[in-house]
Amino acid sequence: MKYMLIMRSTDEGQAAFASISFDEMLETMGRFNDELIRAGVLLAAEGLDDAAQGVVVDLSSDVPVVTDGPYGETKELFGGYYILDVASQEEAVEWAKRLPYSGPGTKVEVRRVPSIDEFPQDNEWIRKERAWREATGQV
Repeated sequence: MKYMLIMRSTDEGQAAFASISFDEMLETMGRFNDELIRAGVLLAAEGLDDAAQGVVVDLSSDVPVVTDGPYGETKELFGGYYILDVASQEEAVEWAKRLPYSGPGTKVEVRRVPSIDEFPQDNEWIRKERAWREATGQV
């Protein structure tokens, strides 16, 4: 089963993380990523750029509104993710507990990623997606 580990932190957590040198961060995260690779569970992992460099597309009105970051009223920022192929939610949680750089204001949300096989296979759009995935080698 696939699980996404969503790394989130508050402003306090971001501030603590900012004091770590980039080389040290790469070394620490690299070691953790290597553990995931050696265990055969890592499918994808990416960090995200500073939220101040992003934009928000608000779809709550008829005409979408785009605003520059940093985001207002945000309690926690999504900083990156891992996608793991593990046997259970419990195993995904165990990997989440081992993520480096824990501390105040740092959380990891663990969510299952349903497979295409769990959707109605007679649906036209599911058939089209399956064909696309097969054509691009993603199944």
